[in-house]
Amino acid sequence: MAAKRDSIIVLCTGNICRSPMGERLLQNALAAEGAPLNEIKVLSAGVAAWHGDPASPNAVEALAKTGIEMKQHASQPLSNAILEKAFLVLGMTESHLLALEAFPETKPARAHLFREFLGADFDSEIPDPYGQNLRAYRACLDSMAEAIPSILDYLKSEYRP
Repeated sequence: MAAKRDSIIVLCTGNICRSPMGERLLQNALAAEGAPLNEIKVLSAGVAAWHGDPASPNAVEALAKTGIEMKQHASQPLSNAILEKAFLVLGMTESHLLALEAFPETKPARAHLFREFLGADFDSEIPDPYGQNLRAYRACLDSMAEAIPSILDYLKSEYRP
């Protein structure tokens, strides 16, 4: 029997900056929705991540300004075990979505860029703020926050548990 696909994977490179911020933002937004959206699990992973690295201090600080805590984050690499439960993967860049090709048996049918649902008038990729100042992390976070309503609209039309 196939695993229930009831999670969303937010995907970046090292799983210490973008994807953990996106994970927490999206989970927070889904928690405010009714069923079944508020029952979706959101997790993050990285295409070149190690197990157990903490989130970047600038990512933690940028997200804290929204009232969302992220001090307990531990990075994880993308894996078949994670993907087999995924309804949707949201990548930060096209290269993250291309990495799904290494998982042909478990990749979900739905894989999109985090900002893709905003439309053609918006940049669809979110640059990596790793190693940059807090302002770069805040800009990254803002670009994700801008996309959340469009992701929710997509899920309302597509997610059927």
